[in-house]
Amino acid sequence: MKAAVFHAVNTPLTIEEVNIDGPMAREVVVRTAASGVCHSDLHFVEGLYPMVTPAILGHETAGVVEEVGDLVTYLKPGDHVISCLSVFCGTCHQCLSGHPSRCSQRPRRAEDEPPRLSLAGSGAALTQGFNLSSYAERMLVHENALVKIDDDMPLDRAALIGCGVITGVGAVFNTARIEPGCSVAVFGLGGVGMSVVQGARIAGARMIIAVDVVEPKLAHALELGATHVVDASSHDPVEAIRNLSGGGVDYSFEAIGLKVAAEQAWNCVIPGGTATVVGMIPVGEKVEIEGRMFLSERKIQGSGMGSNRFRTDMPRLIELYRQGRLLLDEMITRRGRLEDVNEAFRAMKAGEVTRSVLMFD
Repeated sequence: MKAAVFHAVNTPLTIEEVNIDGPMAREVVVRTAASGVCHSDLHFVEGLYPMVTPAILGHETAGVVEEVGDLVTYLKPGDHVISCLSVFCGTCHQCLSGHPSRCSQRPRRAEDEPPRLSLAGSGAALTQGFNLSSYAERMLVHENALVKIDDDMPLDRAALIGCGVITGVGAVFNTARIEPGCSVAVFGLGGVGMSVVQGARIAGARMIIAVDVVEPKLAHALELGATHVVDASSHDPVEAIRNLSGGGVDYSFEAIGLKVAAEQAWNCVIPGGTATVVGMIPVGEKVEIEGRMFLSERKIQGSGMGSNRFRTDMPRLIELYRQGRLLLDEMITRRGRLEDVNEAFRAMKAGEVTRSVLMFD
């Protein structure tokens, strides 16, 4: 099959023929239908997070089950599915205490078992990025990385739910658990940030302040539910948020992965407010906050993949989409093919898109 292979930091991905193994017990082969291009992948391409290469990236995906291994009872060939990098074991302490997104024993093949993916010709093992590797025509994954969805859900829109939407909306619903009538600030308006904006709107926030440095993104945020916008390229966002909200917001969300944005998110909440860091701050960087501010009972917390329980959360998000409350069509800026993955990275880094989706069908 064809896949986009990541060989080295700051080097374009190359389209190559790769081998995919057959499914072992509890494994499933999925024909990839659509894969969103997420900023998390770019972090690895740019070397901000480490990954053993060669590898296949990609993790925001929907597709159709082609084959199942022994002991798989949840899925069958022909089922439409969304994948999630929060593959869970179901037996560790985190899973059993209701936090499968924090699973400490994510199922993967043992070192003495054949690799799921390998380079054609040499047979060299490929790292399976995020336990998924969706920049490929097929995926071989554990069944606990998939949720079954109705066949009438468009797969390109369903793919967005697999990472950006569940991460952003989940941060609002599951991690921060905001209240109706509250005020919210969102730093960064990529796919995750736009999903935070939508989550805040659906949850009933009265004020949603969207912050970015790209004017078209600010305009788009207003279309998706923001009530106010701040151009951080020309204004101090903390001062602007305090002026708009009368002193600060109840909740803030950092959705870029920048140290300075996380610090700004902390500084713009009111006493008793909560700042939630959703973005992937580069390895080794530290967020600095003034210690005395803890006396005001402000809180700062992290959110991983929207604190999801994806097999129940994702069907609910699909229902919100069907009701017209969660806007997915409007989040797709461009569609392309697998061969367009490097251009999709460029457009994302340039701030030209909310989401690019690679189509396989």
